[in-house]
Amino acid sequence: MSGESLRNRWLIAGPALLVQMCLGSVYAWSVFVKPLMASEGWSQIQVTLTFNMAMACLGIGTVIGGWWQDKVGPRIVTTFAGVIYGLGFVIASWSVDHHWLPGVYIGYGLFSGLGMGFGYICPVAMITKWFPDKRGLMTGVNVMGFGVAALIMGPIASKLIISSGVPTTLMYFGLVYGAIVIVCSQIFINPPQGWAPEGWVPTGKVSKNASAVHYTPKEALSTGRFWMLWAMLSLNTSAGIMIVSQASPLAQQQLGVDAAVAATIVGIIGIFNGGGRIVWAWISDKIGRAQAYFLIFACQIPLFLYLPTVHDVVIFTIVVCAIELCYGGGFGVMPSFTADFFGSKYVGGIYGFILLGWGFAAIPSPLLMAYIHERTGQYSTAIIALGVVLIFALIIPILAYRAGNRMVADAAAAGEKA
Repeated sequence: MSGESLRNRWLIAGPALLVQMCLGSVYAWSVFVKPLMASEGWSQIQVTLTFNMAMACLGIGTVIGGWWQDKVGPRIVTTFAGVIYGLGFVIASWSVDHHWLPGVYIGYGLFSGLGMGFGYICPVAMITKWFPDKRGLMTGVNVMGFGVAALIMGPIASKLIISSGVPTTLMYFGLVYGAIVIVCSQIFINPPQGWAPEGWVPTGKVSKNASAVHYTPKEALSTGRFWMLWAMLSLNTSAGIMIVSQASPLAQQQLGVDAAVAATIVGIIGIFNGGGRIVWAWISDKIGRAQAYFLIFACQIPLFLYLPTVHDVVIFTIVVCAIELCYGGGFGVMPSFTADFFGSKYVGGIYGFILLGWGFAAIPSPLLMAYIHERTGQYSTAIIALGVVLIFALIIPILAYRAGNRMVADAAAAGEKA
């Protein structure tokens, strides 16, 4: 590989990270919850449904976008993502200004949600192809951008809402984020099929256990391994997104803090959400993907069971940040997990289907939390229930580990016969 090619892959990695940071603004949605309830008279469930719709449409967008970018490459798809993502904010801004809740669903929920899905899958699939030698780490770095977006948008959005109102805030973010995504996407390109860094030889536990066969999406969906990955991502998302979707009102009620302090906590959460994608991806390179996912689930169980009892600001922040570290880690590990199981050629399409688990999980847990809070005035029941669910979730990474071992053994046996 030439020196110019080496420089190119690193130059692509930077804009790919920036695109994810723009798209990840959805994680700061909780700062809009109380202002919208106060100014529009909408219920907590009605406002939370906007977030749920965006996340559900994100999952749909990853399927379509993953298939599309496998056909035409990441540039066209990401450009389209930037257009409809920014347009969704603009529609939502107009709708809030005219007190029209369905328009918020159409704009932020549908358009911006689909834009996030189209845009999210392209950098992830592209990075797995450009960095086979650092697959876990670099996909973790890339999706970190999606997680840390709340760190930037949370405090800024909170101040803009106070000074200019929700409609203006949504308008500003839509125009700026849409433009950045469109500009960055113009340098996106996949490497040639079969490309690898010069002199690189697969080494280490994960690389040696990766599939040498490139599955199509249809072939992958027919395997049990695919549904194990889907279930792991879905369950981990249900846990983390329950917290991130209600972080601001949860902090204000449980700790008695004001909106500014709650917005700061949301921002700090974004650091750990993003950082977890690097930390756990790096860990998975060392110990294996299934082992990493087992630890991600195991770490969250005591945190969920303990969280409802916390009333100290510092301890509360530590606990929710630890949960989001694991939540982000699930996204950091999963792209490489997918490529290891099914090869990298069609990873965009396959991972898009796995991310449907993200969209699926975004619906029940945040709505459940909002519903229980409206009915009882408390969040604790829903939080504890998720902690119990995670106990049973521990079995899935164990099954995935055994499935991976069988995959390697079958490939070795086939090689010997050949």
